[in-house]
Amino acid sequence: MPWLWGLSLGVLLPAVAWALLASPADWQQGETVRIMYVHVPMAWLAMAGYSGLALASVLALVWKHPLADLAARELSPIGAVATALCLATGSLWGRPMWGTWWAWDARMTSVLVLFFLWVGHAALTRAFEDEERGARAGAILALVGVVNLPVVKFSVDWWNTLHQPASVARLAAPGMHVSMLGPLLACATGFSLLFATLVLARVRAAVMERRVEALELARAREADRAPGLAVPA
Repeated sequence: MPWLWGLSLGVLLPAVAWALLASPADWQQGETVRIMYVHVPMAWLAMAGYSGLALASVLALVWKHPLADLAARELSPIGAVATALCLATGSLWGRPMWGTWWAWDARMTSVLVLFFLWVGHAALTRAFEDEERGARAGAILALVGVVNLPVVKFSVDWWNTLHQPASVARLAAPGMHVSMLGPLLACATGFSLLFATLVLARVRAAVMERRVEALELARAREADRAPGLAVPA
């Protein structure tokens, strides 16, 4: 974990400094374009993280992998935060560009649905006393919500929205100058590393917590079997 923390912060901090201090302002949007260096990586992570959540759900439901449920449980709060940051920065960016904080176009609405799916999964997996039952219900919800990912991705192509088409992931040359594309990709890499590090840290802490609980339960059972031990009422 120290190596992962060092790597993620070592990439993210210079990337953010590059984006906020050294990259040029946009000729139309001015300095507000710098919101892009947080908004776009958060949007990528919201979708990529949910794809990871769906994969963990498949591993849990089909192959009963013990770490899959745990990984999905710890992933959903971080994914919800990333999606919330995507919505918040998008709103801040949209106000000076579009003249409104929010518009119910296809991209915004589908990302809002994605946020509710993240929050719903986080709540559902913690709503049952039986953790296995909660994990199963959360996995089903995660797999049902996968149908929303293509809507988020292709909404700007399928419907008339305020958002522009893809500027980076295109078969032709990216519609962005290298002076902006470089810091954007650096920020995306740094935020992705931080996202993965946070998920691994939460999973590691959850595994250790379960080991402690199992050890305490084993000790309690041994104490109950010990001869002459007074059992409390």
